[in-house]
Amino acid sequence: MKKVAVVGFGFMGITHALNIFKSKRLELKAIVEKDPQRVALNLQSNLGNIATGDLSADAVRNLPVYSTLEECLDRENVDALHICVHTRLHYEMARLALERGKHVLLEKPFTLDVAEGRELIRLAREKRLVLMVAHVVRFVPAYQQLKEWVDSGTFGELQFLHLSRFTGAPSWGQWKNDPLVRASSGGALFDLQIHDIDFMQSMLGEPERIDGYVLPGDLSAHDFLSARWYLGPRRPNCMIEGGYIFHSHFPFESRFIARFADASVIYSTWDPQRISVAVERQLDKVDVGDPSDGYLKEILYFADCLEKNSWPEICSPESSLRAIELCYRHIHKEGA
Repeated sequence: MKKVAVVGFGFMGITHALNIFKSKRLELKAIVEKDPQRVALNLQSNLGNIATGDLSADAVRNLPVYSTLEECLDRENVDALHICVHTRLHYEMARLALERGKHVLLEKPFTLDVAEGRELIRLAREKRLVLMVAHVVRFVPAYQQLKEWVDSGTFGELQFLHLSRFTGAPSWGQWKNDPLVRASSGGALFDLQIHDIDFMQSMLGEPERIDGYVLPGDLSAHDFLSARWYLGPRRPNCMIEGGYIFHSHFPFESRFIARFADASVIYSTWDPQRISVAVERQLDKVDVGDPSDGYLKEILYFADCLEKNSWPEICSPESSLRAIELCYRHIHKEGA
């Protein structure tokens, strides 16, 4: 089993730790958390905007907790790091890990500075290390089913696709108490809508043109997005919409609506384990499984890459960097 440490033990760090245990293919050896007392407190808190499963305090009680990544790397012989800190720390922590010869699973977004992302990719390739960005939507069962239908032509040609993702403004942990974290997050465009931007480009490729409209919120000038992607003639009409300009307790929902030549489908996290499929004379429900399984599938794929020491082609850092570049295209007006 490959030995790993989780860096940052907020909502996503806890989610990664839980699924490392579930995987039975990785061994969690340590936690890095700036304030070690936060480990127990965060386990007891209601963090995040979705349910990803519960991790018991007993599971991590005997793990060493380090206040800095350097101390962890000096004391623990780990193979890889799951870096789950806020965006402004992604580059420096991922670079340090790679320089110390460690594989890296880095939470999205990759890095807001495209040049920094290119540098991390260059460094990982030079050292023959696995570098992967955790774009979990690629692994969520409902979205994998949608991609399979598109790729296989099960319902004929895809004609229209609308992806949306809404939630209240994040108000837990450092999102609430650290102005620097809020200011450097990239707002909803880079923190939330990037999920759908990344999934759309991974399934359908990059658009020729983006017609995007954004609204400001509490965190950035682009906390709401409504955009149309023009993929080219005789390609499907595609739209992305959502954000967190809403009050904090506004419920989370991700959704997709697609029209194929022979059927229309709709999925929402308000009915999280089923996709509705409509034809002219009936409406069917297709069971797809728990969306939180996406986190486990993501970590199992990372484990595969570690075991084979192979570049993560299904979720490559190059494609994750293209998602960052696409985010910027949504806020820069493009010609017709």
